[in-house]
Amino acid sequence: MAWDISRPVPWQRLMREWVIYAAIMGVVFLVIFNDGNTIGALAGVLVSGPLYLGFGWFLAKFGYQRKPLKELRTPQAAGSASHVDADELDNAPTARRSVAPTSRTAGGGNRPPSKKKQRR
Repeated sequence: MAWDISRPVPWQRLMREWVIYAAIMGVVFLVIFNDGNTIGALAGVLVSGPLYLGFGWFLAKFGYQRKPLKELRTPQAAGSASHVDADELDNAPTARRSVAPTSRTAGGGNRPPSKKKQRR
């Protein structure tokens, strides 16, 4: 897609995702960097906020928009095997038959005998 300055940017979603990320990474860094370098690690997490928002803004102007988890879960629930109709079973493609073995696939039973290893 081409750049379009009029495309909306989902600021609320971007902020929510980054806040969740920052909270999780803040706790992880507090646990891992408990030797006195926690300020640098937390500063890095805070610097990632404007970078994430800027990158999200850039992608949104090109038309990129991820599906929310709610939409991702819906097709899986609709396509479950418990809701298969009899008509769908009749229209289902048959199992693919395997190709007959040939001398090139060595499945025809005419393999050359293996040579015995000679000891020296």
